[in-house]
Amino acid sequence: MRIRIVGTGVMGRGIAQWAATAGHTVELGDIRTEAVGAAVDFVRGMLDRAAAKGRMTEREAAETLARIVPLDSPWAPGDKVELVIEAAREDLDTKAEVFAKLSEALPASTVFATNTSSLSVTGIAATLSDPSRLAGLHFFNPVPLMKIVEVVPGTATRPDIPPLLTELVRGTGHRAVVVADTPGFLVNHAGRGLVTEALALLEETVTDAPGLDRIARDVLGLKMGPFELMDLTGLDVTAAVIDTIWHGFRHSDRLRPSFLTPNRVTAGLHGRKTGRGWYAYGPGDPAPAATPEPPVTGDGKRPVWVAGTGPGTEALRAALAAGGAVLDDAELPGDGSVVLVATWGTTVAEAVAGLGLPRARTLGVDPLSLPTRRRVLAATPATDPEVAADARAVLTAPGDETASGGGTAAEPYAVSVVRDTAGSVAQRLLASIVSVAASIAERGLATPADIDAAVTTGLGYPHGPLAWGDTIGAPRLLALQQALHRTTGDPRYRPTRWLTERAQLGMTLTDPGNPPFPQSG
Repeated sequence: MRIRIVGTGVMGRGIAQWAATAGHTVELGDIRTEAVGAAVDFVRGMLDRAAAKGRMTEREAAETLARIVPLDSPWAPGDKVELVIEAAREDLDTKAEVFAKLSEALPASTVFATNTSSLSVTGIAATLSDPSRLAGLHFFNPVPLMKIVEVVPGTATRPDIPPLLTELVRGTGHRAVVVADTPGFLVNHAGRGLVTEALALLEETVTDAPGLDRIARDVLGLKMGPFELMDLTGLDVTAAVIDTIWHGFRHSDRLRPSFLTPNRVTAGLHGRKTGRGWYAYGPGDPAPAATPEPPVTGDGKRPVWVAGTGPGTEALRAALAAGGAVLDDAELPGDGSVVLVATWGTTVAEAVAGLGLPRARTLGVDPLSLPTRRRVLAATPATDPEVAADARAVLTAPGDETASGGGTAAEPYAVSVVRDTAGSVAQRLLASIVSVAASIAERGLATPADIDAAVTTGLGYPHGPLAWGDTIGAPRLLALQQALHRTTGDPRYRPTRWLTERAQLGMTLTDPGNPPFPQSG
């Protein structure tokens, strides 16, 4: 295929390398002629690096580079151009001007694609004399390595174009996901589940940004915590995306922005690119993942009385026993015992009131954290600080089953102490990630398989959000979200129909289900 790429910035040059490597002839154009040469030099450097590392031969690198044809003008006539991919500035007027000039230079048979990440594909197409020829083809940076591309039909896009673009993408070894033309498309929309809930937890002073990041990394298994991610992306960019998607979905409670971001953006606390965001990035500052934790000060010798019943309670008792804790097995907690309760979508305060527990000595443990190397302990405003310190020390003790051979002692567990809140930290983050994905599936914006594939590839999550929900189980996840909704009264936590139905019907969250209406044709 002969493909013309207009725009030679980071995305344009990446798309050029991607297409040429796959064997396509690439015409590369930009309104700044000197930018075209710089882009070709960049691609040459990337190909030389790939050859030096053995990912391709020197001959393959040279042949790939030869398939890139620099243009003196992006509007040059091109009777053989089958596809244009526009990678110009993210501005509707700019993109409209680009496609207007291309419409005059290229045949009516040429398919137009825009790499927009935030503008409406339908809105861009509406500026064309023939809106049916345009669709979205949204790549992620760096294009050759991020093996996911969103194919976004506009309202008027010809039905033959999405399959054509899907086949093109698949032929390069990338995954194509077909997504509805809605704010944020798929990956950016799904990504709001993590960051908006992390900001909500920070608003409530449940813990600080490093504390939330530690739990996200160590309990949920994310490569980066939400605040590290915002600093990498740029808070100015993140805040704009959050607002755009929230407004686009008519102020959905599930996507509600935080009051914390506007002032930080105004102050220039954008993250790595400005030297300071949620973390500092000076020469002597630690990396986010290396931010020091408070020392463990308790002696861990208090007996522990475990309250409640259910799977979380049994897991907690087993973890304490494995760590050598002294368990108080009396009917009621002893006067000096630490009281621990496994919470699921509820608060420690509710357990204190409902079970008549001693308020100064009762803390919560998140069951999601028990199988990981970081336990999460929740304290209420009434918790005695010395008791909290002892409870933290008890939970740091390594279990015998984790000890390595050769007489080497096992590493102690890390323990985060957070402020009591419904569902604690990991439960709320995971519930939000799954809920936003479920709402995407519920609206029919993408298939469950495409949602999970796009998120794992585009965001680097350890599981697709719907498959992640299935590791908990739809009934248990529904109970969590119902408890969050009941405890907080916030419609943000209202369970989706997608989750509710599947929990009631015994289906998985990844099951697309049968079509509700007879199919035409």
